[in-house]
Amino acid sequence: MLYDIRLHLRYDYDAAAGGGRHQVRVLPPTIPGVQRVVAASLSFVPAPSERSDFSDFFGNSVTSIAFRDAHDALDIRMSARVSVSRQEPGLDVSPDIRRLREELGAVHSLAPASPHHFLAASDHAGIDPAITAYAKGSAGSSTVGTAMALCNRIHRDFTYDGEATTVQTRASDAFGLKRGVCQDFSHIMIAGLRGLGIPAGYVSGFLRTIPPRGKPRLEGADAMHAWVKVWCGRDAGWQEFDPTNGMRASNDHITVGYGRDYSDVAPIVGVLKTTGGQVGEQAVDVIPVVLEKA
Repeated sequence: MLYDIRLHLRYDYDAAAGGGRHQVRVLPPTIPGVQRVVAASLSFVPAPSERSDFSDFFGNSVTSIAFRDAHDALDIRMSARVSVSRQEPGLDVSPDIRRLREELGAVHSLAPASPHHFLAASDHAGIDPAITAYAKGSAGSSTVGTAMALCNRIHRDFTYDGEATTVQTRASDAFGLKRGVCQDFSHIMIAGLRGLGIPAGYVSGFLRTIPPRGKPRLEGADAMHAWVKVWCGRDAGWQEFDPTNGMRASNDHITVGYGRDYSDVAPIVGVLKTTGGQVGEQAVDVIPVVLEKA
C-alpha cells in the first residue's frame, strides 16, 4: 500500500513563551521488509533558532528544536509518502513460554532490537500482579498464540473511550478503568506479556481509517495510533499486534517509532520558559494513493 500522510500538531500557550527546547518524533522511517519512505518533510512555525536531526538509541528519527525568541504558539506540520508492504504471517514457529525463556537466555546482545530491553517494567507499563493474572488467562501453547489471544481479549473486554485517560495514564490505572485508547490498550498488553516473561514493546505510528461504505472520508479524522511488538523467539523474531482492533499489524499500519512504552516515542517532549497552561490540537490524514496505470 502507498500512502500520503499529513500530520498537524498545534500548541497555543496562555502566555508567550520566552524560549523552549523540544524533541519531535513524528517522521516515519524506512524499515527493511516493512515500509519505505519515498519522501518526507517536517516544518515548524515559528522557525526554530536551532534545529538538528538524529536517530535515538532505538533508531527512531528525532528532530531537536530550540527557540530563543518569544512565541505564543507552535505549529508543526509533517508530510510523507510511505509504501508499506508487510509479509503475511507464516506458520507459527514460536516456542512455548518455558522454551522462550531458554532462548532469551541465549541472547547475549544489547543492541537496540535486543529483547532484553523490553522485558523489565517501564514508566507506563509496570509489572502489575492483576494484569499478569489477567494475561495468564490467555497463555497458550506458543508465544504467538499467547500474544494473539491476549490481543483479542483486550479488544473484547475493554471499551474505547477518548475521555477516560490522558497520555500520563499508566497501564495499571487503565486496567482498573477497563477503558481508554490505543495507548492504554497497548500498555496493558505490554505489561501483561512482560509479567509472563515475554518481551514486548510499544509501536507508535499511523493507521489508515476506512470510512463506512457510501460515506466520504473525514479530513483530519485519523490520529496517531499505537500497537505492540512482541519477541516470539529465535525463529519467529519480532511480530506486531494491535489490541485496539484485535488484529495483527497489517499494511494499514504505518510505523513511526519503537520504544519500551509511550515515553520513548512521544510525538513531542520538551521544556518551555512560560507561565500558565497550553492547549494542543492534533489532526492526521492517511490517504491511500492510487497510481494510474500507464
